Amino acid sequence: MSEPESHNELQPTPESEPKHEPDPQPEPELEPEPEPEPVAIEQAQSQLEPESGSGSDPPVNDADLKETAINSNDADNNASPQPQLRKDEGSRTFTMRELLHGLKNDSEPEKEDASSPYSQDSPQQQHTDQNNAAMELINSVVGVDEEGRSRQRILTFAARRYAAAIERNPEDYDALYNWALVLQESADNVSPDSTSPSKDALLEEACKKYDEATHLCPTLHDAYYNWAIAISDRAKMRGRTKEAEELWKQATGNYVKAVQLNWNSPQALNNWGLALQELSAIVPAREKQKIVRTAISKFRAAIQLQFDFHRAIYNLGTVLYGLAEDTLRTGGSVNAQEVSPNELYSQSAIYIAAAHALKPNYSVYSSALRLVRSMLPLPHLKVGFLTAPPAGAIVAPHNDWKRSEFLLDHEKLQQVPRGDHRQVSQSLSTRSGDGMNGDKKTIKVDIADIVSVSACADLTLPPGAGLCIDTVHGSVYLVADSWESLDGWLDAIRLVYTIYVRGKSDVLAGIITG
Repeated sequence: MSEPESHNELQPTPESEPKHEPDPQPEPELEPEPEPEPVAIEQAQSQLEPESGSGSDPPVNDADLKETAINSNDADNNASPQPQLRKDEGSRTFTMRELLHGLKNDSEPEKEDASSPYSQDSPQQQHTDQNNAAMELINSVVGVDEEGRSRQRILTFAARRYAAAIERNPEDYDALYNWALVLQESADNVSPDSTSPSKDALLEEACKKYDEATHLCPTLHDAYYNWAIAISDRAKMRGRTKEAEELWKQATGNYVKAVQLNWNSPQALNNWGLALQELSAIVPAREKQKIVRTAISKFRAAIQLQFDFHRAIYNLGTVLYGLAEDTLRTGGSVNAQEVSPNELYSQSAIYIAAAHALKPNYSVYSSALRLVRSMLPLPHLKVGFLTAPPAGAIVAPHNDWKRSEFLLDHEKLQQVPRGDHRQVSQSLSTRSGDGMNGDKKTIKVDIADIVSVSACADLTLPPGAGLCIDTVHGSVYLVADSWESLDGWLDAIRLVYTIYVRGKSDVLAGIITG
């Protein structure tokens, strides 16, 4: 499927979360890793290359911080921090020399004697053959440098221990899960120009181990999450092919299971959204918009679980940008209820600006912001219409509520006086609920006074999408034009408040006042 021309020539590149670390197990395993920096990779049509390139599927190579759509690599394309092995309970401590000596002496599996009680077709022999095949793959991996080689020796030792545990107990799903992680980490350690073994073969074997582990323990949500990442890495190797489409669908199916089992996982929701975003670039055009809107809902759900989750915030900006591009390419909004391309571009810029404010040193955010900053209603972050009661009246007859323009910046949400569109006097500094400037009454909410922001439904409000802002001075009730519009206001106000409590308001101020 041919890609549309990019309205702005460049598109932002989304980011993903790393693999989950294994839980503590009886067998030795990898220690938890610190959160990696983002790593860059090629993304689908809804993404932008921050520095240079064309609008059609551009590769991004920022060394500091970009992540793949679903990338299990760490920052700067380096291997993840060197894992450490834990000794078994009741076993003596091994030195590194002993571990490496054991690896050298035991590099080849023992061969079955001709008189083995197990035939070639027996389940036990098949299981042994599978284990040996997996070990051969891991033994063949050579790191690209001394650090990589050292890391791979430890991964190899860990794999042998998990293989031994499974030989003793084929239903040890913890060992299967951790062995799958070792295979997945080994795939990350394969040299880009290496062909023996291939990264894909290691990932395929990891997927088999995750499959076995989840059959034995269907509630192992981390296994579904990491399995989805492994499938996604395989899909990325296949470009925009039918095989890749099927793999992306499998990945999204595993993210569904991971979130069902562990709903409080913004990382899984973020990666789920990214998998959908990749899938939307392959499916027929008639299916694309539905998948994109589902991706938007997953990013938004991730943000609602963690308001400062900058990756999901940024990714939501990229998918909205892509939707704006598609809407513009197809001739704009189909009907009055749909959001216009200009509004989508503006929404995209809000999320990218917020991500930059939370992580100003991330160069990919900075690059994307340079592209979209002009799409903001400067010197404000958001401008739009809300239906409001008379200033100072918490409860008022529905007929007294009026639709008026509101402005949001790094300090406040301010109602524009009638007839003064976007010309708000700096002297309007009274508190929310009693804001007055001469004979003009306006509603104003200082960001520093906010306690919570939520959607609400109340009989005292006019029909529509209700918005409640609780402040230290009382509650302010407003009504958005639509539920989709309400989502935008909720996110924008929450993001500005999150930026404020993180002490980054000055960064946001610099973005919008420049």
